[in-house]
Amino acid sequence: MQASRRLLFALAASTLTTSAFAQAWPAKPIRLVVPFPPGGGTDIIARETSQKVAAATGWTIVIDNKPGAGGNLGVDAAAKAAPDGYTIVIGQSSNLAINPTLYAKMPYDSQKDLTPIILLANAPLVMVTGTNSPYKTLADAVNAAKAKPGSVNFASPGNGTVAHLTSEMFQKAAGIQTQHVPYKGANQALTDVISGNVELYMSSVPTLIGQIKQGKLRALAVTSAKRVDDIPNVPTINESGYKGFDAVTWFGLLAPAGTPKDVIARLNAEYNKALKLPDLSKRLSDEGADPAGGTPEQFATLIKDEIPRWGKVVKESGAKVD
Repeated sequence: MQASRRLLFALAASTLTTSAFAQAWPAKPIRLVVPFPPGGGTDIIARETSQKVAAATGWTIVIDNKPGAGGNLGVDAAAKAAPDGYTIVIGQSSNLAINPTLYAKMPYDSQKDLTPIILLANAPLVMVTGTNSPYKTLADAVNAAKAKPGSVNFASPGNGTVAHLTSEMFQKAAGIQTQHVPYKGANQALTDVISGNVELYMSSVPTLIGQIKQGKLRALAVTSAKRVDDIPNVPTINESGYKGFDAVTWFGLLAPAGTPKDVIARLNAEYNKALKLPDLSKRLSDEGADPAGGTPEQFATLIKDEIPRWGKVVKESGAKVD
């Protein structure tokens, strides 16, 4: 009887401690790790959503860009941080669903070492070329690649990224072979495709839409099943003759495994509120992203389902990082 009472008191004390922590949290700035350089789609979505949350709550959310190793460096830093609610990370398709198959050895397990908070957004990718390029349409690029296999270069933000693997999927669908040129992030790749040093480039719509609207890049096609509202004249790959083609990348917040559930629930609630704000929704849409939201459990299920899906694409492409 006394042992049972002690157990009940211990459980009650634990519950009170957790509740008190959640009520006092956050007592200092929250670090949001972005595992890619500033200016890319992941960085844009992290900043846009977090600014709204910070404005509504009074929290201080500090963006910490930690690029490297296809996003693994930043995600690993977050996974190994103290699970105290003061470190979160924005992950996406590449570092959560693709890298587990792409890399021979991973420094973290995306399902065991991280706790999903919320899916923030989905975004299609877009294939572009420089405005001085001879390729006016997707068909022009395909015809050039067929005429001289391997002569057309096709750049991506990095080996094994969603953009790289989606371009591999497209090449398979189109029956062409190009020369893959991987970059370490979007910035240098953008400079080279705008200048004409790179013939074709693929990245997320949020990363490239600014340069497309400014007339620095010519968009040939988007990878989603439907057109992007903010660039409505750009056709989909699906409607360009490759039926059934549909690929998007997604972005979401996670915390180190073991982060208090009350904190996860609070973060989820605040970011869900932000995603429903009309001005944020429009802002994300203007950047080519579709606001998402939902529960931590739904985001966890997405990650679980996407790992084998993208793993199959990785294996078929032959991409590998030792």
